[in-house]
Amino acid sequence: MDAYSGYNQIRMHPADEEKTAFIIEVGAFCYKVMPFGLKNAGATYQRLIDKVFKEIIGKDMEVYVDDMVVKSSKAETHYHTLKQVFAILRKNQLKLNPEKCSFGVKAGKFLGFMLTERGIEANPNKFQAIINMRSPQNLKEVQ
Repeated sequence: MDAYSGYNQIRMHPADEEKTAFIIEVGAFCYKVMPFGLKNAGATYQRLIDKVFKEIIGKDMEVYVDDMVVKSSKAETHYHTLKQVFAILRKNQLKLNPEKCSFGVKAGKFLGFMLTERGIEANPNKFQAIINMRSPQNLKEVQ
């Protein structure tokens, strides 16, 4: 699962809004939500996600910034965990990007690796170039 515009879902503290001010021809503006590019935006977002999902991270769910995966060995457990995740998202007014979410799959990509029933595997797309590489034909190519 992928959070929709992750950082932009976090409201700025009203006292900090003016610190994000910028000026254009028509006036001065400031952000009401956390923009990309702030020095601590990534850490702030990760802290929020770690806090709201603290009960299930490391057990039934893994999260890295805006990428999330729910893992289960049984369909019934998976359904229960998804309900729990959706309830937490709803309670904290966080949204997912449906175009980047996959449900009911036995394997999928997470942080560039393939997650399968067997565990974590290398992504075939990543090592295909090495497999397809031709062998050196002469001494110069070996060097």
